Amino acid sequence: MNRAFSPLFKSMLLAALAFSATVSAVEAPKAAVKADASKGATLYADGDAARGLPACVSCHGAAGNSTISANPKLAGQHENYIYKQLVDFTTPQRNQPVMTTYAKMLSDADKKNVAAYLGAQKSAPGAAKNKDTIDLGKKIYRGGIAGKQVAACASCHGAAGNGIPVQYPRIAGQHQDYTIAQLTQFRSTKADARKNSAEMHTIAARMSDDEIAAVADYIAGLK
Repeated sequence: MNRAFSPLFKSMLLAALAFSATVSAVEAPKAAVKADASKGATLYADGDAARGLPACVSCHGAAGNSTISANPKLAGQHENYIYKQLVDFTTPQRNQPVMTTYAKMLSDADKKNVAAYLGAQKSAPGAAKNKDTIDLGKKIYRGGIAGKQVAACASCHGAAGNGIPVQYPRIAGQHQDYTIAQLTQFRSTKADARKNSAEMHTIAARMSDDEIAAVADYIAGLK
């Protein structure tokens, strides 16, 4: 035994090593599936007829640049933010009849792929339209509303509206109508209210319709 392992001991040692390797393989975490932007592009442009899933482009425009003011521009939006919203649409936190239906039809990989595609696109610029409220919108965006304890939008979304990846979305150039609708939903206490951001609910609840409209118009002109 001192000079060489016995055949029995060698067999036991090999068996133990094999078992250890098997356990390690089982316990090792699976590698995260990497998003495939090319698959996301196909799903975005063509949908999936087999699942009855329409093309995203029909509502959100070519490369995510919606020309319908009620539908958001998604081009250049942070990848992780888009993914989170698609997940949220499948929960009571963000109940929207159209998007909730389609989000529930997407697999987790689909959500990540579409998000990766849109995050890599270039957003078309927007423009402010109401010169009478531009100063108010600018004041709210940059400095907030002190008397109502409304924080400056720029503190989270950035001076140019580019947001902070993961935490806060890019909002520069977004359609006025869409921004107004979202702030109004954040402010609402109804069943269809948007509930997936406690911060935004608190802020929007302190803003008047005129203040929301003014800041939404200012945001549309950010580049």
